[in-house]
Amino acid sequence: MTCRPFWLSLFLMFVAISPAGAESWADSIYESLQERKLPEESLSLAAIPLDGPGEPRFVNADEQMNPGSTMKLVTTYAALELLGPNFQWHTRLYTDGEQKGDTLKGNLYYVGVGDPKLTMERMWLLLRDLRAMGIKHIRGDLVLDGSYFHLPNGIPHFNDDGDNPYAPYLVEPSALLTNLNVFRIRMMSRDGKVHVSTEPPVSKIVIDNQVTAPERGRCPVHNSKALQYEPDFSDRRKITVTITGALPENCRADRYLSLMSQEDYTANLIRSLWREMGGTLSGRDRTGRLARGAKLLVTTSSPDLVTMVRDINKWSSNIMARQLFLTIGAENRLAGDKDDLAAADRAILEWMRLKGIDISQVVLENGSGLSRVERITAHQQALMLQQAWRSPFAAELIASLPLVAMDGTMRNRLRNTALVGEGHIKTGTLRNVRSIAGFTRDQNNTTWAVAAMINDRSAWKSRAVLDEVLKAVHTLVEPGTDASRVTAASAGGGR
Repeated sequence: MTCRPFWLSLFLMFVAISPAGAESWADSIYESLQERKLPEESLSLAAIPLDGPGEPRFVNADEQMNPGSTMKLVTTYAALELLGPNFQWHTRLYTDGEQKGDTLKGNLYYVGVGDPKLTMERMWLLLRDLRAMGIKHIRGDLVLDGSYFHLPNGIPHFNDDGDNPYAPYLVEPSALLTNLNVFRIRMMSRDGKVHVSTEPPVSKIVIDNQVTAPERGRCPVHNSKALQYEPDFSDRRKITVTITGALPENCRADRYLSLMSQEDYTANLIRSLWREMGGTLSGRDRTGRLARGAKLLVTTSSPDLVTMVRDINKWSSNIMARQLFLTIGAENRLAGDKDDLAAADRAILEWMRLKGIDISQVVLENGSGLSRVERITAHQQALMLQQAWRSPFAAELIASLPLVAMDGTMRNRLRNTALVGEGHIKTGTLRNVRSIAGFTRDQNNTTWAVAAMINDRSAWKSRAVLDEVLKAVHTLVEPGTDASRVTAASAGGGR
């Protein structure tokens, strides 16, 4: 068992002779670390009171750490202030031709702007508007313009160590992203047969259904290995997904897979939906820039940024966060920026510096936390949250975070405790990383900005430790007592 330093032993001896109920705020956290054989230096923690009495608490707070997905708080808060809460993405269709009757004689240009939530339903509405113009046949090419994002050197590849290149959370950002670039494979076992469908229904995706339907058995849980999915790309004209395993009678199963590049996915989606509307498109698919003098046909506008921020933080959407990060870059690009990743990095760091936050230990890569190199300290993160509390858009950011024990990525944590609904907390999970950051209240209804990160090879064991952090803040002794002042002074010493 790890021995406590001499100053902590003195402090605990002080607590023993302090008034009843005055306990070490961090003692339960250290005990939780020791129970899981996690070194105390693996934890970095900062807690700052925002609207009531109390002293900040720090544990290794100035150690540079990988924050995992809590880095999304930097991206989303920066976006609210740099882009504005009512910012929208506008995706448009143009043509360089003329409409003759129900035929458009010319190319159809699809100009994407990186809309993080351009769903299949919105794409259908966009094409319906085109159809409502009386256009049924398109005699020209489908030209995809994704030049909104300036990425001449592409996107750094992320290896998740999971041997699953088709995972939805690994989808890379693109100005041409639609429907999160995923296919949903849905299965239902009924009357001895397994019925399979794909959404969206793209003709290039072919399902080889080899799943059996036993009369009895347990229904597979989400991502169960009872069902296996194997894509085959050997035929350039189609992608065959072979599904094997067993799905017992009256069971359902879903799987989301990313099987195409963003360009191919968007082109195939457009063609599929247009065909369902009775339309034809005779030309080929290609990428290119919007032709000079092309005429605007129809537009679809995204929900506002506040809606996007909520989706990103509640459910920790990596691809949406990465789209947002690049949008910050595209909207703040300067001549000296090598690409929009660099532009976003510069714009966000400058914004943080103007907020009075030391940026010397902040390292950004894609703004989602899906990164081995992104870094921040708990102190910097808590100070950023303190600034967010004072922002005109504080309510929008706070409401975007998961409610403890109620929704988002916190829905199954700290249930049956006094913390239910008492905090808005973003979580982070990555290999060797677990983290939390957000706002929570103590038993005296003071709101605290809290940031805690654990970086260790055994970080997968640390969820209970981070829950203990929230419990410790919630059960702080009443501010103003001698015990609370000693606790703050001791914990601030740089443990």
